[in-house]
Amino acid sequence: MKEEIYNLSFDFGASSGRLMLSKFDGEKITIEEVYRFPNEPVKVGQTLYWDFLRLFHELKNGLKLISKRKIKISGIGIDTWGVDYGLLDKNDQLISNPIHYRDQRTNGIIKDIEKILPLEEIYNVTGIQFMEFNTIFQLYCDLTRRPELLNNARTLLFMPDLFNFYLTHEKYNEYTVASTSQILDAKKKDWAINLVKKLNLPEGIFQKMLMPGNIIGYLTKEIQEETGLSNIPVISVGSHDTASAVAGTPLENGSSAYLICGTWSLLGIENKDPIINENTKKYNFTNEGGVEGYIRLLKNINGLWIIQQLKQSWNSSGIKLGFPEISQMASKAEHEGFIINPDDKLFMVPDDMVEAVKQYCVETGQGLPQNIGDIARAAYNGIVEQYKNCLKNLEEIIGKGIDTIHMVGGGIQDKFLCKLTADVTGKKVIAGPVEASIYGNTIVQLIALGYIKDLNEGRKIIKNSIENEKYF
Repeated sequence: MKEEIYNLSFDFGASSGRLMLSKFDGEKITIEEVYRFPNEPVKVGQTLYWDFLRLFHELKNGLKLISKRKIKISGIGIDTWGVDYGLLDKNDQLISNPIHYRDQRTNGIIKDIEKILPLEEIYNVTGIQFMEFNTIFQLYCDLTRRPELLNNARTLLFMPDLFNFYLTHEKYNEYTVASTSQILDAKKKDWAINLVKKLNLPEGIFQKMLMPGNIIGYLTKEIQEETGLSNIPVISVGSHDTASAVAGTPLENGSSAYLICGTWSLLGIENKDPIINENTKKYNFTNEGGVEGYIRLLKNINGLWIIQQLKQSWNSSGIKLGFPEISQMASKAEHEGFIINPDDKLFMVPDDMVEAVKQYCVETGQGLPQNIGDIARAAYNGIVEQYKNCLKNLEEIIGKGIDTIHMVGGGIQDKFLCKLTADVTGKKVIAGPVEASIYGNTIVQLIALGYIKDLNEGRKIIKNSIENEKYF
């Protein structure tokens, strides 16, 4: 019998956090959900915060559960979304709860930045899609509205870095998550200090860059005593969840795109070097860091967030529906032609998503969708139309066609979405795995520990470990 290698992956998603246990037998990886807990932002006054202390408590609870199993854990990796951060003072104390990216404080902030620094200069250095919640804009808000925080800050840690720090007492900024900040030089893969200086942001808070596939440190004695675990290595994975998901996507060839379907949809390709030109700027594509130094050239699309919020609106009004029912009603909609633009600001943080969809359809001259099927279909149509447009733009940027879309993530459990994507885009769709970020997190740990050679081998193992579905 071959040695079985066990690893832990913590994944913090839009509504919940999870501890996943992976087992590698030399040929296949199997995963198991050990512990799930809420990941809900907390609104205090007008500010939306991460509930960081509660999440760290839940992280330790998960580790305690694992310790009771009496199995040897080889490593731990943490991933979540990008842009958000915590600030530590000179004594390494957390100054304030980190602010959630859906907080409204950065509304209109891009115009303020533009008065100081041409946006073209920022994009030419970073290659990052302009979104108001990017770290560069959040930090500028701190500088202008909470200057006392930045005055006292000595360390900036992105959210995965912050969890890793409290597990190991080691401070780094992991490359893939740092790349989403719009403060990273895409070509040099290091901090764009000239941009920092021009915006008068403190230079000293940024940490040494750490690439995926390295050991950050080991569980501190305090964590070991509290959880009952040994000095397990904590590993720098693709700490940005999209980086882990792309690593966990068994891409077949250079004509394949990935489509990560979750709260956000992220559609793009893997490239050796950043592509920063007039077309990427015009179409607002982003060059984010990936595993093994790859660049994730992609577009962020406001995806299944809209379906999630529609479900919440209906449930709040007493109409109890699950996602399968909503998907089925959309597939059988009486009027198939309603469509929204999911990137319209109307859908970012509406009080009622159902009313937002109705309002958009009326204001754009489509009429009023009357029932659940029509409203849901408008959202599905809008999301998939964005996929089609994004692919067209991507093909123009790279100068060649894309024949296959690898859809991964929780959204691929919605077969109507997968089929509609294939129908509207005219591309072959391969769906799987659902848990791409966990698989990607796991194989980077195995690379760091020397159990597998590289990303290519890891993807072959993932392909061998899952079943996928094809749509034509």
